[in-house]
Formats: sequence, C-alpha cells, structure tokens
Amino acid sequence: MTNLLSNIPPMSYLDFDALPTSAVILSPDEIDQAAVFSNQVINESKQWQAYLHYLALSAFEQWLQERAESLTINREQCTILQPVLANFISGVANLQVGAFKVCLIATGSLSDEMVNIPRVVVDLPEFIPHFYVLVEVLEEQEAANVYAFLSYEELQDNLQTTSLQSDWNYQLPISCFDSNPDRLLLYLRCLESSAISLPVIPSNRSAILANIQNQLVELLPQLQSPKRELFEVLTWEQAAAVLTSPELINWVYTLQTQAAKENLETGSAKPESTDAFASLQDVIKLITQPALNAGRWLWDELDDLAASLSWVLLPSFADASQMRPIRSPEEEFEVIATQLRQRGLEIPVQARGAYQDLLLAGIPLRLYAVTWHLLSESDKPEWSLLLILGAPALSSLPSGIKLRVSDQTGILDEPGLNAESEDSYIFTRVVGNWDEKFLVSVSLIDGVEVTLPPFAFNLERLRN
Repeated sequence: MTNLLSNIPPMSYLDFDALPTSAVILSPDEIDQAAVFSNQVINESKQWQAYLHYLALSAFEQWLQERAESLTINREQCTILQPVLANFISGVANLQVGAFKVCLIATGSLSDEMVNIPRVVVDLPEFIPHFYVLVEVLEEQEAANVYAFLSYEELQDNLQTTSLQSDWNYQLPISCFDSNPDRLLLYLRCLESSAISLPVIPSNRSAILANIQNQLVELLPQLQSPKRELFEVLTWEQAAAVLTSPELINWVYTLQTQAAKENLETGSAKPESTDAFASLQDVIKLITQPALNAGRWLWDELDDLAASLSWVLLPSFADASQMRPIRSPEEEFEVIATQLRQRGLEIPVQARGAYQDLLLAGIPLRLYAVTWHLLSESDKPEWSLLLILGAPALSSLPSGIKLRVSDQTGILDEPGLNAESEDSYIFTRVVGNWDEKFLVSVSLIDGVEVTLPPFAFNLERLRN
C-alpha cells in the first residue's frame, strides 16, 4: 500500500509570530504516531484526512488538559482510533469529555468559508455528539488551533436554512460556529448533558437490516476496491445500515484490506468471488437471526429455540459408558467420538452435546454439536463448538457435501467430503469468546443449502 505521508515535506522551524496565541504545539512523537496510524487507513485518499484528525485529537486533548484539568477525557470509543471506522468516517466522533460527546472536525486551513461535516455524525445517533469542534491543524508549523464549536441543536437550526449537501457531507458557513472556544470550556464544565437533547438510537436496526439484506448481498461485494466509497455503491439508507452495524462495516473493511494486499502482491485484485457472497450472507444472518444458546446444554437444558427445532440432548460423556448396546444416535455419536480421539481430538468429560436430524434435498442427515467452555489466559472467557455432520445409522454421506462455519469476520472453515474419502462423517471445531456466535450451513455440490440458526454461548443468563 502506498504511504501518501512519505511525501510530506520536513516540518519547518516554528514561526512563533505566525501562530495564534491559543495554538497548541504538537510533539514529534504525536506527529510520528499520526503518520503511523494514518497508514492503517486502506483508502489512500483518506490517509491525509486521518493524519490531520489524529493530530486534531492530540491537540484537543492537550488544549483541554491545559485549561480544564478537572475534565475527564475518554478516547476509548473514538472513531479515529479504530481503522475500520476511520476508513469511512472523516472526523473524530465518539470522543467523550466528561458527560458530553464531542466530534472534532479537522481542517488544514480556515481560509474556506464553508465547513464540511460528514452526514454520518449528523444523521446517525450512534455518532452524533453534543458539540462539533473545529480544529485547525497547522502541520507545517507542528501546531494546531482549537478554533470554534457548535452544539448539535444549533447545528440542526442552521441546517434548516444555510446548509448544502454533497457526497454525504453537509456544508455549513464557518460563520455559523462560535469562534470563542472558551465558551465551550464553560459548557463542558457547568452544563448538564441533558440540556442538549440527542436522538435515541433506533431499536429496530436488525429489522431494517433484515429488510434490505438481499440488496446488501448484491451490492457490498462491489466495494472490494479500497478506492471505492460507500456513496458510489450504496444509497444513504443502505449505507446507514452498514455504518451502524459493526459486523458489516468490519466485513467491508476486511474485504478491502484483502484486496489491497492482493493488489500489492500481484498488481491486481481478484474479481468478486462466490465466497464473498456466501460470507456476507452468513454475517447478515448472524446479525439478524435469533441464536440458540448452546451454553444451556451444560445444565441439561434446551432453550425454546433449540426445542422448537427438535434438537435432542445427548447424555453426559461421563455417563456414555452406561449406554445400552442398541443402535441409537447416542451410540453412533460415541463411535464417532472414539474415532476423533484416535485422531487426537479429545472431548472433555464436562462437554455437553445435542443433535438434530435434517433433510437436505430429500437426503437424511444428522448434525451433532458439542460445546464446552475453555480456560483462557485472556480477560475474555472462551468456548468451543465441535460440529459433526453424518447420516443416521452411520450410512454414507453424499459426495461433495460441505459443512460451512462462519462468524462475524467471515467463513472460518468449510470441510467437505470427496468421492475418495472413506469417512462416514465430516467435522470441524471452532473457538470464540462468549459474546461470539457461529453460523452453520450444510450444502450439496449443486448449490442446495440449509442454514441453521446461529449458535451462541451464554452462561450468565441461563436462569433468566
């Protein structure tokens, strides 16, 4: 990937006479960090804006610390620090200052009479702030100036009379902003955040996404090129659904990152693939479909969804040796489990499983799912899901059958059965954090497919 910042001329010596008295001096480390960070933005046309916005964040934090030490700054959810969002949002949204949300708009020059404000931070409640703050970044002088601000309510009033719109940006005259940033400090210190009413995030985001999922499956793979903008492919309504879905915007970012890497290695990106469409369909299903809670199996319980789909609990593995010698799904599973142990895949005794019988194009199938929780050195506990696809009575599976498992990042595994295989089943095992879900699909070579509801693992709400 080309680094546009490599052409930036060396910073000149500071001309103190030319700087505003309120200017914040940027350290060499902050400038270096901005350069490194902006190169993570895969859309090369936005690397420069990301560079300016990172410097604006550093300058604004320093400006606040020098003037209002009592104010707490939280940059944890800041969009500019998340390459996925920085690639699509030109601004520093979701910066928390005390009880207020602040959005920084960086500009390299205040000579223009109009200010571009991304529609994302005006129309989508997930990113709307209490205050919009203009920061003039004087990068050649290694300085920045917190110049002016505007509250959300004032912005809405001005949009009714003075704004223009293009490429999903609102343009406002700079005269609409309050050029006395000391008043912003006063508001941040003394005003109640409830005094500036912000719109509530809609509770039907998943329903909206479900209604347009077919459109998105058709359109989103067209965003494979890192040079393509959302507004070139999607309507605003479609883009809003993507931008407010972390899983989908991550999917687009991953798609573009892979294309950029391929382009760097081979000189050209691969055309859109069927894998991209299948992966996208799976991600949308993970977001929009209810999930069955495999965590309840550890308590010998099925949730309502699993029960309605005729899942059947297997006996605990500690009791497996007590099963009667009859042909049953439980006995069939013990035969498979023994073969898996011989391959080096151990199933712990605390694991619990269930099975479901399926019909795919008239072919009877049986899917076993086994889950257990894992000890993890990280802060986030993990769980394991073992999936085994076979046929009743351990009969042969059709050649070409595949078992696909996806999470929010895309397809994790897609084992299949070829004509030469002597196995009577196929299996895969995946691991995720407790808040991660997995989607499982079974398909035949002619494209016939069945997708099960997502598998989740929730131990905290077992008794709710």
